Amino acid sequence: SAGPDNSHNARCYEQCAPGTALMIPSIPHFLVVEDDPVFSRVLTRSLRGRGFTVDLATCAEEALTSARAQTPDYVILDLKLGQGSSLPLIKPLIELGSAMRICLLTGFAGIATAVEAIKLGAHYYLAKPAHVDEILAALDVPTRKSVGVPARKSLKLTAPHALDELEWRHIMQTLRDCGGNVSQAARLLNMHRRTLQRKIVVRGGQGAAESIARFRVRASRA
Repeated sequence: SAGPDNSHNARCYEQCAPGTALMIPSIPHFLVVEDDPVFSRVLTRSLRGRGFTVDLATCAEEALTSARAQTPDYVILDLKLGQGSSLPLIKPLIELGSAMRICLLTGFAGIATAVEAIKLGAHYYLAKPAHVDEILAALDVPTRKSVGVPARKSLKLTAPHALDELEWRHIMQTLRDCGGNVSQAARLLNMHRRTLQRKIVVRGGQGAAESIARFRVRASRA
């Protein structure tokens, strides 16, 4: 079988000269997809100020053209572009580079949207306004020191909304709404019943089983 995908690590380092063992870090490349001129200007300026290279796209077509010209290591993607959603961009972007990491930004965070983003391949989902250091922490970007920029005093950052955690919350909320009925919840979640049961066991364990039992008791009393 194929080995692990190390393309991201490979892209982060380049040899100093042919035949030498010395490796130096290359500069991570960002693609910012944002149509708000003020926020995009602040974000791109902040990223460049930290030593990263940045391309800016204001629509889906520009984003794909830019990514094809130079595959980004990281993508910061605004959920709302114009009158539409940027979710359809996630899959074609990842197809250009499987090691690419995507952070979705939105002014109206919601669990259902985050679950859809999980299925499409995004890594993190942050509500606006998100500080640039919070975005970098969410994407696990190499420190500024590692790309030749003096490190400033670190900020105490809010933990990112990990997408698997949001999906789990959505699952438990659906189970609660269904009175602990796993089959009904699976249908609402558009998920096979066995898949849902496996997620409950692996992700929730005994605590999830006890919660579902409580949901069923409450439903029986209603």
